[in-house]
Amino acid sequence: MTTLHLTVGTDTLAGTLLLPPGPGPFPTALLVPGSGPVDRDSSHPRMPLDVTRQIAEALAARGVASFRYDKRGVGESKAAGDWRRFGVHDRVAEATEALAALRRRPETDQSAVFVIGHSEGAISAAALGAADPSLAGVVLLSAAAQPGAKVLVWQSAQVAGSLPKPIRLLLRLVRTDVTTRVRKNHEKLRSTTADIVRMDGVKTNAKWFREYLDLDPRDDLARITSPVLAITGTKDLQVDWHDLEVIARTVAGPVETWAAPDLTHLLRRQPGEASLRAYKTEVKRPVDPELLARMTTWVTDHAHTTTGVEG
Repeated sequence: MTTLHLTVGTDTLAGTLLLPPGPGPFPTALLVPGSGPVDRDSSHPRMPLDVTRQIAEALAARGVASFRYDKRGVGESKAAGDWRRFGVHDRVAEATEALAALRRRPETDQSAVFVIGHSEGAISAAALGAADPSLAGVVLLSAAAQPGAKVLVWQSAQVAGSLPKPIRLLLRLVRTDVTTRVRKNHEKLRSTTADIVRMDGVKTNAKWFREYLDLDPRDDLARITSPVLAITGTKDLQVDWHDLEVIARTVAGPVETWAAPDLTHLLRRQPGEASLRAYKTEVKRPVDPELLARMTTWVTDHAHTTTGVEG
């Protein structure tokens, strides 16, 4: 493993370059983490998701190098300040610089560069795919394909439905409609101008929300001509797996999709009714092996197409 430090604007971004055994150059993937204060491994201070680390190791086992990084304001990139001050476009800028740095590395096979994004990271992955037609492939994990405002309202409805029955009863008794409250909060956020504001006494990344509310990922999806693999689980409460159909008909290049049965937003399987309450148990298990196998096979197959690398 090699630690890399990149400059993004006036900030420094730190991450890990993981190389497979043997001589390079290698097919190489940029791994873009999800939303919130998650580090290069996709781990939150209160929940070790470990998604990108496990993806990196699965890729290395198949002969593919990867770079994953701490977002500005997180981990070894914490000197950039509060993670809440960065918006959606700032995160795309991070991924753009990380991709450029990967292309400068001698270990990278320039004809076999991939971008893999999970959740919010899929927004950046799609933006990079739209801007760089030379990419060998783009992998979108738990990617939304609707305007941000619509996604957030859909999420609130799913989460409300998965709350424990006593809490749902209490909300009805106090006449609180979760989605109506979410819409009102969105209007409050739209009226702000600061990067960070307090909402209900909690520091909120207002800049990110303002940008995400008006974001329509279909704009970037329509400009991707590289091959795309999109995977979303049928138990995902944060992204509607039916958006896979939107991705399939919107992307300009060849698309492969998989609605993974029982897979949640954490990329683990969840038996029974989908619920956020199971997340703490889920993260103790590894990322779904079938997902890793499908994704690494897809990457190596497309690397083989462009470079002759054996999968």
